[in-house]
Amino acid sequence: MTPPPDASPSRSRNPSTRAPSATAQDALGAYIAEKGLKRSRQRDRIAQVFFATPGHVTVEELVARLRREDPRVSVATVYRTMKLLSDCGLATGRQFGDGQTRYEATIGREHHDHLICTGCGAIVEFANERIESLQASVARRHGFEVENHKLELYGRCAACRTAVGEDHR
Repeated sequence: MTPPPDASPSRSRNPSTRAPSATAQDALGAYIAEKGLKRSRQRDRIAQVFFATPGHVTVEELVARLRREDPRVSVATVYRTMKLLSDCGLATGRQFGDGQTRYEATIGREHHDHLICTGCGAIVEFANERIESLQASVARRHGFEVENHKLELYGRCAACRTAVGEDHR
C-alpha cells in the first residue's frame, strides 16, 4: 500500500488545483446578479487580485496590493468584497490563532487541512487520506454524519526549531 501524501507548503498554491480566475469571476458575477447587487470595477478588481494571490491572505495584505495600483482603494470595500466572496462560497475566512482572518480561495480547490507554525506563522496545507478515513470512522462510531470539518495542527516548523536549537528529535 502506498503511503498517503505528506504535508506540502502552501505559500504558493498548486496551479493544478486552482481554477482560472475567469471561472471565479463568472461565479461571482452570477451570484451578484442573483442577489440583485451592483457589479463594480473595484469589486471585480479586488476579486481578481484575491484569486491571483497565493496562500492565505489578510484583508490588510490585499489592501496593500491593491493600493499599489490605486491608492484610493477603501479598506471597507475590501472587507465587504471578501464577505461577499465568502457568502457565495468562493472564499473561506480562517482564524489561525493570531487574531487575524486569513482568506483562501475555495473554487477549484480540494479539501485540505493545515499545519500552523506558532513561531514564524507559516501555514502548510496537506491532505492525508488515512486521517480523513479515521475521522469518518470516529464519526460513524458516534452516530455522526460529518458535513464539514477543519483540522489545524499548531506547533513549530523545522526552521523555527532549528533557530532555537530544538531540532534534536
